[in-house]
Amino acid sequence: MSKNSKNWRPATQLVHGGTLRSQYGEMSEAIYLTQGFVYDTSEAAEARFKGESEGFIYARYGSPTNDMFEKRMCALEGAEEARATASGMAAISAALLCQLRAGDHIVAARALFGSCRWVVETLAPRYGIECTLVDGRDLANWEKAIQKNTKVFFLESPTNPTLEVVDIAGVAKLANQIGARVVVDNVFATPLYQKPLELGAHVVVYSATKHIDGQGRSLAGVILSDKEWVTEHLQDYYRHTGPAMSPFTAWTLIKGLETLAIRVKQQTENAAKIADFLAEQKEVARVIYPGRADHPQADIIKKQMTGGSTLVAFELKGGKEAAFKLQNALDVVTISNNLGDTRSIITHPATTTHKNLTDEARAELGIAPGIVRLSAGIEDAQDLIDDFAQALKAI
Repeated sequence: MSKNSKNWRPATQLVHGGTLRSQYGEMSEAIYLTQGFVYDTSEAAEARFKGESEGFIYARYGSPTNDMFEKRMCALEGAEEARATASGMAAISAALLCQLRAGDHIVAARALFGSCRWVVETLAPRYGIECTLVDGRDLANWEKAIQKNTKVFFLESPTNPTLEVVDIAGVAKLANQIGARVVVDNVFATPLYQKPLELGAHVVVYSATKHIDGQGRSLAGVILSDKEWVTEHLQDYYRHTGPAMSPFTAWTLIKGLETLAIRVKQQTENAAKIADFLAEQKEVARVIYPGRADHPQADIIKKQMTGGSTLVAFELKGGKEAAFKLQNALDVVTISNNLGDTRSIITHPATTTHKNLTDEARAELGIAPGIVRLSAGIEDAQDLIDDFAQALKAI
């Protein structure tokens, strides 16, 4: 028995979307920990491999548990097809490389997660794929970077770690004019606050390690698009290169999705309150939060996002020394490089997630020595504010 209604609202989709029950009628989704599947006859096996009959072939291609997770994500995202991957970077790499070949050109926003920049700046050129990085905040930069061989536009919005915002609809319009595709990393916005496909993007990717799992348990990713793109570009790449997700991980993520709306709501409320508190502190040079009216791109945020974010970036006046003192003095908030967790997490991007960038590249992205990135958890907001208040005294 399968459940999948397009009429459900997100909170309901997150609990029931794509549910598949076996003949035993289990309440919690089953975990199908198997590499292969059995066929009644040789003819049935042949038909399955030819694609003449539906069913699973091999866990690297898909499994019932993975299928439930993918269908639930499709219901939430408004996508036709999805493929679950073993990590967020597996999703990014597959989404880009499956549709590119030697001689093609990528235009990417320069404000990307460090590993994403490595894929487009270092890995892709090894295979003859050119790349141009642009300041994604200005649509004119995207247009100027277009070449005859441009095939893909790649961006994240809001960006990691400085929470810049890219006009997704504007970039999609440019891409459609030349027959290119837009790939959006939507992790910071979550599928609850931003719908890139509705804004014109062609492919959406997530590190499901973040909010979708949300409890620090699993490495995972997912790619979402229309059925034609998945069939023509992703399907064979996915099957033959093997970035598949474990069925156990898929089950963990299904459980995570059930509470996604509740967790993200609380995290966002906490992030907004902390951002407002930090903006009033003398030790803080600036606060960047998509839910505040003073965000440099508040007009675009209003147009394409329905909520703020669970992330806050802020810069301390005392630079790296002040950032380290603050982080070391925190009691409730934990130092780690993950995000989207139920626990509040803080990191210093210049020495962790973006340490491999040159000093010039970090300066260009606004990643100053005093910048720290907070991922708000679901703790009591006042406890978090009190924690920052006492930690600021250490500076």
